[in-house]
Amino acid sequence: MNQSFSFKKYLRFLFLFLFVFSGAQKKFTVVLDAGHGGSDFGANRFYSETGRLNEKDVTLAIVLKLGRMLEKDKDFKVIYTRKIDEYPSLLDRTNLANRSKADLFISVHCNANTRSAPYGTETFVQGPDQNKTNLEVAKAENDVIFLDDKDREMFASYDPKSPESLIALKIQQSKYLESSLLFGSFVEENFEKKDKRFSRGVKQQNLHVLRLNAMPSVLIETGFISNYDDAMYLASEKGQSEIASSIYDAIISYKKTRERNAVKNVEPEKPVEQPLKNDFRILLMSSPSKYVAGDPALKGLNYILTIKEGGFYRYYYAVTNMASVRDNNLKTAREAGFNNATSISFVPNQKLGIGYYNIELAVTDQKLSSNSPILNTLKDVERDKVNGKFYYTYGKFSSLEEAVAAQKELEDKGIKNTVIQKVAK
Repeated sequence: MNQSFSFKKYLRFLFLFLFVFSGAQKKFTVVLDAGHGGSDFGANRFYSETGRLNEKDVTLAIVLKLGRMLEKDKDFKVIYTRKIDEYPSLLDRTNLANRSKADLFISVHCNANTRSAPYGTETFVQGPDQNKTNLEVAKAENDVIFLDDKDREMFASYDPKSPESLIALKIQQSKYLESSLLFGSFVEENFEKKDKRFSRGVKQQNLHVLRLNAMPSVLIETGFISNYDDAMYLASEKGQSEIASSIYDAIISYKKTRERNAVKNVEPEKPVEQPLKNDFRILLMSSPSKYVAGDPALKGLNYILTIKEGGFYRYYYAVTNMASVRDNNLKTAREAGFNNATSISFVPNQKLGIGYYNIELAVTDQKLSSNSPILNTLKDVERDKVNGKFYYTYGKFSSLEEAVAAQKELEDKGIKNTVIQKVAK
């Protein structure tokens, strides 16, 4: 295997492969519900001297045609609420869909209006009032309204009384409604553009067969039996086949859209940040005054390295060789009030060509007494008098890293508040 093909990339590829091509493991489950049935004829009309057109027969014919189309595709699993002339209760239809953890619930119906002669198709999704009903059911019965894997991971265990679980359920319901509207739009677009029928659009309405569904759900009104032209179309083999084909194409479009969105939502692998060649410290300020840790002048910032050079104390905040950390450190310094803070590059382990580093131990007006902890602890302490002040220094180091290491050793011995000094001679 090419070494540049990292293990992380392999895992990401494997995840996408399993997610998008998971038909063998988790088929796209569609519940097809032929409206009415048995003693419930639904809408009906006499359309000839010898026959009566019943809604229950039209819906079953369309559903069976649609089901046969889907069953030819190995990526789909089709579940029927009925395949014969019988009447499952509305609760039975809903429970079947929920137990199956279906990806889509489609209820096929025919419209009727005896007061006028409207015509055309329309698709309904759950009404706004049903969200409250669904939430109450979800809070009482966790096995009815279930969260998807991502929501489970985000919200951990389900507790019907916890605010977190309620938020999760609301998010899930929002997904159902959004997906239902998307699928409904595909259906109505196909009816209008493919079948050249009048589409009355996608609407929200409180319909019993949708009220407790825990998945994207629609109720499709395939036409008005009360309208003569619609009724003749619904009764014909051609009309039923075209309706089934348009719904089938809408299912395919919806499934593809969902898969594309799922792939888009997978976070791309972020490139691993490479360390920079140099170290970076944030120069906060230069001052003739010496400040120790905790001084208000440092505005609460820690990890301060003080380097004395040319009689000025330069205060550096933090150190890193990562660009992102450097930028964040600079932002932190400016937010603390150091508006003129800037990033300074240091070459690691660079030895001074001229001069050296030492450690300034103390600056006093009087000589340190022989009992001074500094003098008792260290040998080879140098003393210089400049402008009436006594400067005590220790060591000579060719690189900043050596001086920092020596300063740390002094702190471990109890000698604190020292300053690294750069001596140019």
